[in-house]
Amino acid sequence: MDQRGAFERDRDRILYSSAFHRLAGITQIVRAGELDIFHTRQQHTYKVAQIGRRLAQYRLYAQPKAAKLQGLDAEVVEAACLAHDLGHPPFGHAAEYELDRLVRDPTICGGLVEDAAPDGYEGNAQTFRILTKLAVRYGKDSPGLDLTRATLAATLKYPWLRDLSNDKKKKKWSAYTSEKTAFEWAREHCRGDYKTAEAELMDWADDIAYSVHDLEDFHRVGIIPWSEIFSDKARDRIIDGALKDWARDPSNPADSHVRLKRAMDRIKLRTKMFPRVTDEVYNGAREQRRQLRNFTSTLIGGYVRAVTLAEDLKGDAVIIDSDASDEVRLLKYFARQYVIGLPALHAQQYGQKRIVRDLFSIFLTEGKAGHLGLFPTRLQYIWEDNSDDKPARLAADCVASLTENEAYQLHGRLMGTESGLVLDPIVR
Repeated sequence: MDQRGAFERDRDRILYSSAFHRLAGITQIVRAGELDIFHTRQQHTYKVAQIGRRLAQYRLYAQPKAAKLQGLDAEVVEAACLAHDLGHPPFGHAAEYELDRLVRDPTICGGLVEDAAPDGYEGNAQTFRILTKLAVRYGKDSPGLDLTRATLAATLKYPWLRDLSNDKKKKKWSAYTSEKTAFEWAREHCRGDYKTAEAELMDWADDIAYSVHDLEDFHRVGIIPWSEIFSDKARDRIIDGALKDWARDPSNPADSHVRLKRAMDRIKLRTKMFPRVTDEVYNGAREQRRQLRNFTSTLIGGYVRAVTLAEDLKGDAVIIDSDASDEVRLLKYFARQYVIGLPALHAQQYGQKRIVRDLFSIFLTEGKAGHLGLFPTRLQYIWEDNSDDKPARLAADCVASLTENEAYQLHGRLMGTESGLVLDPIVR
């Protein structure tokens, strides 16, 4: 007899899944393995899960009645956090956008119009597909990890299918039409398009980890110039850039400019307590490390305490203090401004997208022809067990199942640029 509760089993199944193991070889922002200092997706996910659990535990302690009303469970939050990035393909968002383009129009790389899956590719929707269909635990008749309705609903950061006619639903969504039945089952007891409380907390935990821990990585390698950020010239440019990003959100408030200015002032004031962080080039000195740890801990603690649960079921299940959400929005923009815009990163991503296109084309062409012996053994079941799905969807599944190292090596072998070893299957 299993001594665990249903939600505990969900959490453990995700943690021990092959899809979770793969995240150790997937980009967070900078390519996995480039420098040990950078977070991989798996390291990021562990921190999201830790923050998510603390968020849930604090709300259960501080608001027991509201937690009961919202059906909050800390195990479900942690499980959703562990699962939230399973669908990210190798090479991060650059590959995600490329796969979306290829799945919607496979004629780009030799496919046919009828091969396409019109709802494209999205990391969150791929996560749901992995959990409900691609993950292997039982026999062919029971695909996926057999998770509870609550945990599946908690993974749905954007709880709708793609709708290209709706600005809110055309860029981000959490399930493909191929998993519509499972999606509707998971959302059966949910309210409209509102996320569950656990999904809200998972989403906020992800934002906290991204804005704080990724920024910490780039501070340590000297990419984040704090003195420049807080200068009068750069300050206005950064706020204007963050404002343009926010303007793309239909719910963008009228006072967003004022709010971002105030958020910048609060962040600057907070950094004054940690001069070794902002006034020195990081070299790993003990006092620098101590102050950096305390700086990030201060930020995270404040953002964990900035959350409350709604006392009714009329709107969002979770309420986030606007000061905290504004600061996190600005911190996330720092990374985009100083890291994601690096020319070297763009050049790297250019080559990575080419690898994605080549692999997708091979998987699509050879999969349709039934030449599965060419595929790594671990990927063959994708075509064998899901023959009712569109070929472009299955080709994308194969690409998205790889680590970055596997993608590089498999590409070299299939394109003839590297022979590899006969006894090395590359993908295990």
